[in-house]
Amino acid sequence: MSDRAHSDGPLVQFSERLTNSAAFGNLFREGMDLVEETAAYLDGTGRTEAKALDRSVSLTYATESMRLTTRLMQMASWLLLHRAVKEGEMTLTQANREKTKVKLSAADPGPVDTIEKLPEQLQELIVRSMSLQARVRRLDTTIHSPPAERAAIGNPLVPQLNRLKAAFEQ
Repeated sequence: MSDRAHSDGPLVQFSERLTNSAAFGNLFREGMDLVEETAAYLDGTGRTEAKALDRSVSLTYATESMRLTTRLMQMASWLLLHRAVKEGEMTLTQANREKTKVKLSAADPGPVDTIEKLPEQLQELIVRSMSLQARVRRLDTTIHSPPAERAAIGNPLVPQLNRLKAAFEQ
């Protein structure tokens, strides 16, 4: 690493590069795979399992499968928006405006005691979707936090650099 300051170009924000990271790529693939796996389950095995449930549990199954689907669709929307940033199809600022339509807190599951009555595979899909949702929320906070907040969190030298800049501007 060089001691020389990089003043030959504009400052590149970490958040703008985050969508190009391997971590984002892995999260994107995991999210899309979970969407496909859930759809296959709900259209196949899940449909068969739902028919065998008691009436009260059947209502819970319908409710939780709708919540799961909503949660996954919201995450897929967020992931697709940020893939568009990665591909250069939109800027992070545009994605930030569009993401206001995405609700990453949508459709939390019901009480644990009712979830436990559902088929095991549906329970597993719910747990995995909640884990993925937590990771997407963390990434969203990192990418879309205000620049000053990111700078303060990401680089403890920022206050000193700001003081130096202010001293030379006087």
